Amino acid sequence: MTIDSPAGKSPSRGKRADAQRNREAVLAAAAEVFVTSGVDAPIRRIAAEAGVGMATIYRHFPTRADLVTAVYRHQIEACAAAGPDLLEAADTPFDALREWIDLFVAFLVTKHGLADALQSDDDRFAALHDYFLDRLLPVCARLLDAAVEAGDIRPGTEAYELMRGVGNLCIGHGNDPRYDPRRLIALLLQGLRTPRTA
Repeated sequence: MTIDSPAGKSPSRGKRADAQRNREAVLAAAAEVFVTSGVDAPIRRIAAEAGVGMATIYRHFPTRADLVTAVYRHQIEACAAAGPDLLEAADTPFDALREWIDLFVAFLVTKHGLADALQSDDDRFAALHDYFLDRLLPVCARLLDAAVEAGDIRPGTEAYELMRGVGNLCIGHGNDPRYDPRRLIALLLQGLRTPRTA
């Protein structure tokens, strides 16, 4: 005879759901902490932000490298998944591209401290850059193609060029409070627009 849990779910399924919620909370908290303190932020602070114990973090992410890698993979996946959704929901493909670039910029800003980690000998970090390109380049290319097909922008811009350009404009954001990369990125995107004839 089996005993059902009060919610009608098996205890193991409930534990798995709790574990997944905890994992998501840790990833979200770590991403926020990394923005302000970099990837070397104390694990204790991340645990406090997530509302979990230190043991929970180490159960999911045994090393700091595991946590850093998971945070950025999670953010890459969210950015990749947003592309098709924006293309479907936005008024025009150009609006979808602009909104996606805004998400991409938000992702880049959270990379504070990751550059040093990527220079390390850890294979997980070495593979992260390739994963970043493999997942996001096709999404950006699809948005660019849709905007070209709609006549919103001129043809000829490569996804890699645009993403690299946006990334370069984001450099130095944390060092100069007067510098707003989003303003320059808006000008960059405006420069892609198809000229309107009178």
